[in-house]
Amino acid sequence: MKTILSVALLVGFCGLAGAQGEKANPVGTWKCEYTIGGQKRMSTLTIRKDGDKLVGTMSWPDQKDTKLKGVKLQDANLIFSAVRVFMDIKIPIDYKLTINGDTLKGKGASDFGGKKQEFDIAGKRAKKNR
Repeated sequence: MKTILSVALLVGFCGLAGAQGEKANPVGTWKCEYTIGGQKRMSTLTIRKDGDKLVGTMSWPDQKDTKLKGVKLQDANLIFSAVRVFMDIKIPIDYKLTINGDTLKGKGASDFGGKKQEFDIAGKRAKKNR
């Protein structure tokens, strides 16, 4: 009985160690949701590789394919900036999102009207059509 339990624990720990060693993959199209001012909002984040660099765009219902700036992956954290244009006002937003498989969660932060505002954002990777 002790042998079976020991083997089960060893297999479980090895599985966890293997999962922790996997590198997060940000490449793909992510459907994201967040709430600002009590209203649920949607955006689409697209990340791809250009050589050894990460590049991408973010789209909102009224603003398409805005290029991301400073895209980098640190461990499982995807960090980048995008400029949201709302009624001719440019709002730079800094994002820090943690990738876990096909989901991401994190925060967006902007300085709007001299006041720093943060919001939670979550997303799921869109499935590829085969």
